[in-house]
Amino acid sequence: MTARICILDYGMGNLRSVEKALEHVGAVATIASDDATVRGADGLILPGVGAFPKAMGRVRELGLDELIAERRDADVPILGICLGLQLLFDSTTELGGAEGLGLLSGPVAELPADGLKVPHIGWSPVRWEKDSRLVEGIESETPFYFVHSFAPSPASEDLLGSAAYGARFACATERDNVFGVQFHPEKSSAAGLRLLANFAGVCAKAPSAA
Repeated sequence: MTARICILDYGMGNLRSVEKALEHVGAVATIASDDATVRGADGLILPGVGAFPKAMGRVRELGLDELIAERRDADVPILGICLGLQLLFDSTTELGGAEGLGLLSGPVAELPADGLKVPHIGWSPVRWEKDSRLVEGIESETPFYFVHSFAPSPASEDLLGSAAYGARFACATERDNVFGVQFHPEKSSAAGLRLLANFAGVCAKAPSAA
């Protein structure tokens, strides 16, 4: 079965590049924020670039916070990308702080780069901390493309991957049907496409897709 994946549009993110990457791996991708399309999808991607507080404001204005929580409870797979990963967490210290979606436990704070220039921009190897459907077939220490100044501190059981930039930081998470990556898979060559193909496979096998 071909997975139908909705890329959530709240006005902050390079949505077209994610859409093209999903189409490249054989998924049916739609950019939308309306209830009917979101509820009809086999999986959701929460993208994002920019500042966490502004993004959460937009997400709440559109009612996407409640819709995302509803779909999570219905076992629909959700993937946060870059800022979208951060929004899955409880809170951030960015720009005076803000509350997040709370689907993953822990705070988001400025990258502990140990004196290196922030934002962290470029390719860094990602070390997988546990096995996952999301990263099947992708070797540990495969480089992915990053652009970020903040990073989450997930619960140890939710940590899927880490990378080093001055200090080691969490860059991939998984809890049940909620996944997140700090890097940009749509800009990460073959490995990024494999990750998106894996996510599409998870979506195709989810109960909602039956």
